[in-house]
Amino acid sequence: MHEITRAVHLCTDMQNIFAPGGIWETPWMTKVLPTIEAVAARYAERTIFTRFIPPLHPEDRPGRWRHYFKRWEQATRQNLHGSELELVPALARYVPPARVVDKPAYSAFTRSGLYDLLVGKGVDTVVLTGAETDICVLSTALSAVDLGFLVVIVEDALCSSSDEGHDALMTMYRMRMHEQIDLLKASELFELWPRE
Repeated sequence: MHEITRAVHLCTDMQNIFAPGGIWETPWMTKVLPTIEAVAARYAERTIFTRFIPPLHPEDRPGRWRHYFKRWEQATRQNLHGSELELVPALARYVPPARVVDKPAYSAFTRSGLYDLLVGKGVDTVVLTGAETDICVLSTALSAVDLGFLVVIVEDALCSSSDEGHDALMTMYRMRMHEQIDLLKASELFELWPRE
């Protein structure tokens, strides 16, 4: 792997709703939070946090999303407290200079304006951290690949509510997508991506 230069740290959905006690609790979020915080602190001006924003009502989403949010109606905005969609406090303190991009779906590139933001900054590499490995991080990684970005996944800065799903994705990235996706530990990232 060569030196990382025109990159952005894209941290996916580290929100209170996924934190311990949240509706969609991701049990080992607290385990990876210090590593994600270290990445965000080092590259605060190059960090973008995404937030998954559910609809106000299930009927506000099309097709199977409507069915999904009828099942998870307690996670619609009509039933949530505002703070549940906010970033966890340990990361929120980096905004600004870090930015926040809201998204209505799994991929950070879906109806969010993220692609135009990255192109406008001259970004060619997306460094991914966050939750969940096998849902939103996966969807975002595949979208980034489709859009032509090099994707760097910080493997010790991801969490999932499924150990099996996490492990399967790590295997897939290594075996199937090694030309478009690089897996690094945070310590390796810090060596390859100098501070600006």
